[in-house]
Amino acid sequence: MSVGETVPGRRRRRDLTELPRWIVLAIYAVLIVVPLAVVVFTALKTTTQMYADPFGLPTDPTMSNFTELLGGDRLGRSLANSAIVTVVSVSATLLLTSLASFAIVRLGGRAGTVIYVLFALGLAVPAQVAMIPQYVIFRQLGLTNSLLGLILINIAVTCSVAIFILTGFFQTLPKELFEAAEVDGASNWHIFWQIALPISAPSVAAVAIFLFVMHWNDLLYPLLFITDPEKATLPKALLDFKGEYSTNYPMLFAGVIIASIPMVVAYVFLQRWFVAGMTAGSLKG
Repeated sequence: MSVGETVPGRRRRRDLTELPRWIVLAIYAVLIVVPLAVVVFTALKTTTQMYADPFGLPTDPTMSNFTELLGGDRLGRSLANSAIVTVVSVSATLLLTSLASFAIVRLGGRAGTVIYVLFALGLAVPAQVAMIPQYVIFRQLGLTNSLLGLILINIAVTCSVAIFILTGFFQTLPKELFEAAEVDGASNWHIFWQIALPISAPSVAAVAIFLFVMHWNDLLYPLLFITDPEKATLPKALLDFKGEYSTNYPMLFAGVIIASIPMVVAYVFLQRWFVAGMTAGSLKG
């Protein structure tokens, strides 16, 4: 602080330098809050109220959209289907990719690099490019229009990104830790389950949340593989509220809110692990 400069003066100068950051944050907050408010307000309106005042506050809030959705069998089946597909897909993907990532790191050398690059190349291929071959293969195997086929395709398309993230974290673990376990007579299987996996829990949780959001919100593959309404997932079931000439926006937005609740709950309970997993790589020295 220069001679004669007061503490309030220094504080005002610091506030001016931080002003652009606060402006950017305020704009970002508006971009997030306004669409969310529109969704909530619309879900509390009837169709007539919505078309009369699309962006206004609900003059006579109603929960009829939620009660109608939750009272019907169709949404309940779709919720159950989404839950089954998401939980099984995330669990199987985490198990397979954590084992593969650990094997790549333990193998090391040129062989480990080649295997890692082959998986990483999957990130460079857009999902739409492989959709037709995937559909043909699954149809020949009799796996279309089934939850099992949807689970298998989810595992296949997300293995690359999960291995990419988990391998990067496993590489930051000290090799001396594994070498000490080997000296004590531990096998690779024991090292993975008893040492590597517990240490990697934050990164595994971060990948789990990422996969959960991808699978829960996925609409592309259910549209491609599922034709039976009884086996539709929640995002596909919500399309029923969008017609060719008219759309029931209050009912649709109420369904969107219901579909968002599991993701919010999952993040609330796993946010500590998620933040730790996102920063784990930078804290390893």
